[in-house]
Amino acid sequence: MSSKTAALRTRLLCGTALTVLTALPAAAQDFEANVISLDPIEVRGQDPMGAAADRATAVYVADAELERSRMGDLKDLFAGIASVSVGGAIPVAQKIFVNGVDMLNLTIALDGALQNNRAFHHATANAFDPGVLKFVRVDPGVAAADTGPNAVAGAVIMETVDAEDILDDGDNFGGTARLSYGDNGQTFGRSLTLAGRSEGFEALAYVKSATGEDYEDGNGNVVKGTAAELQSLLLKLAYESLEGHRLEFSGQQISDDGARPYRANIGAIIGGRPVPETRIYDTTRTSYSLRYENTLNTGLWDPEVVIGYSESDIRVPDPSLSVGISNTLSAKLQNTFHLSDTNTITAGLDYYDRKSEYSDPSLGLLEESSDNIGIFAQGRFEPTQKWTISAGLRYDWQDFTGLGGFQDSVSGASGNASATYNVTEAFSLRAGYSNVFGGIQLEDNYEFWRGWGYANLKESRAENYNLGFDWIGSKLSVGGEIFLTEIKDARGGDVNFDFESKGFNLGATYGWDSGFARLTFSDTEIKVNGASSGSYQALDFGAPIGQIIALQVQQQLPQYNLLVGGSLDMALDYDETAATSDLGLPGYQVVNLFAEYTPPAFSAVTLRASVNNLFDEDYADRATYGADYSSVVALREPGRTFVIEAVARF
Repeated sequence: MSSKTAALRTRLLCGTALTVLTALPAAAQDFEANVISLDPIEVRGQDPMGAAADRATAVYVADAELERSRMGDLKDLFAGIASVSVGGAIPVAQKIFVNGVDMLNLTIALDGALQNNRAFHHATANAFDPGVLKFVRVDPGVAAADTGPNAVAGAVIMETVDAEDILDDGDNFGGTARLSYGDNGQTFGRSLTLAGRSEGFEALAYVKSATGEDYEDGNGNVVKGTAAELQSLLLKLAYESLEGHRLEFSGQQISDDGARPYRANIGAIIGGRPVPETRIYDTTRTSYSLRYENTLNTGLWDPEVVIGYSESDIRVPDPSLSVGISNTLSAKLQNTFHLSDTNTITAGLDYYDRKSEYSDPSLGLLEESSDNIGIFAQGRFEPTQKWTISAGLRYDWQDFTGLGGFQDSVSGASGNASATYNVTEAFSLRAGYSNVFGGIQLEDNYEFWRGWGYANLKESRAENYNLGFDWIGSKLSVGGEIFLTEIKDARGGDVNFDFESKGFNLGATYGWDSGFARLTFSDTEIKVNGASSGSYQALDFGAPIGQIIALQVQQQLPQYNLLVGGSLDMALDYDETAATSDLGLPGYQVVNLFAEYTPPAFSAVTLRASVNNLFDEDYADRATYGADYSSVVALREPGRTFVIEAVARF
């Protein structure tokens, strides 16, 4: 790679973040060194493939967003990204939508282990604890072939923290302790992370607990079934030799067994059959991975092997002792051929075995399952200083087993291509396309009682398109894209339908000497069988999101050892659901403020105070189910909440 190209890439990846260190007084440098960046371009630079064309549309969660969501939930994690919406208000019910598409339709991996264990439509299939995450990348729409199978609408890739992320240089033992308290719901959170290393061996242990009472919405009404009752555990063990051979084990468990709304993601149904306000949802989600890689390899032999297992266990004791368990055993073997500093080919094979079962005393045990073998290759090239190109192919063979022993075998090819053209050193254009084999996906196991037939069921296939631009200056960066996702023959029980999501995203970041601002805007419209859709018709595939605005600002005050800032979460009125729903979706504006103080004599301690929903907005997040129906009381978000948090690193 030429020195000119290397310099250009460094500037593009670091962007405005380079200006932050230039103008602060020398006395404030220690404080400045502890300030965590809100710039997602810095996170892109941490991705080994961050400069590849297939990453050009990827969305990265900034380090500051990760840090401030440690004691929060997925809504906090994605708060600054308008194209990623999180509805459901409480962790057990939170569902994630990317460009309006339910994350069930994306390939999801945590430490390389495939997730997406679909269970109960009133609960989430993907529960993650932001407290353990160090890296989150969202590939909306077009995903590379080596990302994984059935990436019909993209991918979400997450990595948990390692010992080296906790320990300072030269230290072999350390940790982080956190305490938090939110007055709305009297939520008390505490977490402890311990890490150690010696002669190549590493160990990390993490525990978190959050407990509380039901919170109040913006109108002062108590929202039943929203009390925090969450426990999270992580254990990581690793060994890395001097030659770079690294073997790593990761195991995580998240559990929540509190009383939740009868339908966990819905406040209430008006005029339905009489049901209790709440019932117990005993949920446990686990994920394990064992991974080998060589962290120093840059030649033609750079293998990676991952074996993973993930499981979702949802038990509802009342009224029928219902048990829904879904799990995924996965494996991947791949090698990256480094043809040069900027040209690589990654090829390999992957496998998963998915099972989903439901049982109760009246129905016994009902089960669906599928296994899939895929082969893939993805090339990433920089043929000239102007062009960056990525293209890949994969082929998958799937065996599906349905209720009553029904069996079917399907197979199909998938392809993707992405390109970035640098018009000038600051301005670039990008485009991407993928055609993806989706196979036959497992259904919601709490719906197995319907006893489907499968004779007319078809495998799904998706097409994704995006076209965008980026302008990266010394302080200001601007980007955007238009997108379209079409899923043909999506599965809805024993029938197929067509689903579509289209729209555009815009974003801008601006960094000055002691601060940073980030603005994103997303406009999304979904359709089912060619008509605008409401929440119910698009269930498990999308949500009527409409127009979303997210703004984040942070400002350093080094003379006071303070970092202050705030955010705006805004949705505009949306009435495109009229064809299937009887209500439009009202807009809302939610303002959040925070201040962080680092005592000069205790630089390893951070005290944070924040007020969420400053103006007590009464609202349900746009991605929360059912707000477009008069018969549904959507689950409301918390009203004004004062939070204090203490972080100690040792």
